[in-house]
Amino acid sequence: MNKRTYTLATALVTALALGTTGCSGGGKKSDGARDRGKNPAISNNGAVVGGTPQKGGTLNVLSNQDFTHLDPARNWVVGDMDFGSRLLYRTLLTYKAQAGAKGGELTTDLAEDLGVSSNGAKTWTFKLKPGLKYEDGTPITAQDVKYNVERSFSPDLPGGPDYAARYLVGAEGYQGPAQGKHLDSVKTPDDRTIVFELRKPFAEFPYATVLPTFSPVPKSQDKGPQYDNRPFSSGPYKIESYARDKQMVLVRNTHWSAATDSVRKAYPDRIVVTMGLKANQIDDRLIASAGGDASSVAWAPLRPESTPKVLTKPDVRARLLAESTSCTEMVQMHTGRAPFDNVKVRQAVQYALDREALVTATGGPALNDPATALMPGLLFPGGKQPDTLKIPLTGDVEKAKQLLKEAGKAGGISTSVTVSSGDKAIGEAIQQSLGRAGIKVTIETVDPSAFYDTIGDTKTRTDLAYTGWCPDFPSGSTFLPFVFDGRYIKEKGNSGNHSLFRDDATMKRMDEIAAMTDAKQANKAWQELDGQILAKAPTAPAVVERKPLLIGTNIAGAYGHTSFGGQIDYATVGLKDPAKSAS
Repeated sequence: MNKRTYTLATALVTALALGTTGCSGGGKKSDGARDRGKNPAISNNGAVVGGTPQKGGTLNVLSNQDFTHLDPARNWVVGDMDFGSRLLYRTLLTYKAQAGAKGGELTTDLAEDLGVSSNGAKTWTFKLKPGLKYEDGTPITAQDVKYNVERSFSPDLPGGPDYAARYLVGAEGYQGPAQGKHLDSVKTPDDRTIVFELRKPFAEFPYATVLPTFSPVPKSQDKGPQYDNRPFSSGPYKIESYARDKQMVLVRNTHWSAATDSVRKAYPDRIVVTMGLKANQIDDRLIASAGGDASSVAWAPLRPESTPKVLTKPDVRARLLAESTSCTEMVQMHTGRAPFDNVKVRQAVQYALDREALVTATGGPALNDPATALMPGLLFPGGKQPDTLKIPLTGDVEKAKQLLKEAGKAGGISTSVTVSSGDKAIGEAIQQSLGRAGIKVTIETVDPSAFYDTIGDTKTRTDLAYTGWCPDFPSGSTFLPFVFDGRYIKEKGNSGNHSLFRDDATMKRMDEIAAMTDAKQANKAWQELDGQILAKAPTAPAVVERKPLLIGTNIAGAYGHTSFGGQIDYATVGLKDPAKSAS
């Protein structure tokens, strides 16, 4: 690893540390003059809860949904990435298994080091550790990593990270390895060496190799779209059974070796994920923490209506994790379809939106803040989003009506918004606030596991979608281009750019910033571009949330991981007393 890469990585980790500090406290005040730094709801933020786990027992995960995707070529939902890459498969690099800002630091996984760059950061070489094995004892090879990178281009495997498509030489028009075609820009001179040739400098490339795209899949095990049901394990666990929307059971992969893995502790003997539970049911079970529920963790965030039951009981509150997601939730508007192809109409949505109501709908001011920019605070100086548009938190209804009038829509408009079925209160807050300005909104709810596939179908999706974006690592290059670069919109499996925003000036500026070699200059340019995009109104920023997760009384080693959207780090969580868990 050359010095320039190290300097940049250090700067990025520093940015993450600043961002985490800014989001965790500091007494950011708004209408309620609240001080989140002293709020009891986030007392466990940045800390490990329950002490050090003991090896053994069964860890239960209580979930309201199935996974969106576990196929590493398709896995790009932050919680699913945590689960998949911490338990089932390994990547070239990964994040340290530590609470707080340390969780943003890179460490080795399959690779021996953090990568060696050459050719002005356009060539990256990684050497795999010796002795790596799959669940059947066969060796993991560099060719298997190359194969998964290639299959991520397959049209029948949509929805996954597209860093490979954006950066690899010869990626344009490539359709995957199904017809025996391979990418010459990914070279494997031997079984333990993999070389990536990029078409432009990318000093942050090591961060991209944390993504599931850069995990191994042996060609002999690939079953196309069906691989989603049974990824072949290179991690500490393998799938014993998986009944969609019902239950997944993981057991130990006896061929995984802790000697090759400094990150995953693999404390439990078994991990059982129970799906399809009602979110309030999960909350009540974990609050009571009786029987097997004492050895359980929540997959879904604490429901807003359950918050008083937790905050009023110190013993329960002590079991609440609430790490910042570092993600911005927003109302994304279909800019390619009338009436939202008119910037005045889109600006009307920005002004009509009641972010205070959305804060309430998403858990209240103890757990989140209204968003005032596109990128999260960790990507701005001091870890705080700027207030670019200066719209009152409750909106400006008269301004919204005036913008509609200027757009020729004085009589109002009718539209629809898609939200996850667990977020109906959010849909209602959007419906009520926009309705004040004459924007009539119909709410369409979708099961959480199908949500991204639904809004990713650009032909059938609704005009509005409530979703968000989390940077894959602390750089503007992992946020704005993925949410607003129109060159990577897909008809199906569309990710990030759910506003379908295509703006030539914006895309040109993105290319200019990406070519900058000075990290500070680039960071400042991304921050400026954030405000410029916001003025064109492809989305209306809504909320920056924490991820409140309850754990049972027998859980140890639990914390929300900063780089996985505040989800529990499954690399380290386990049980205080395995004998008390279900067998």
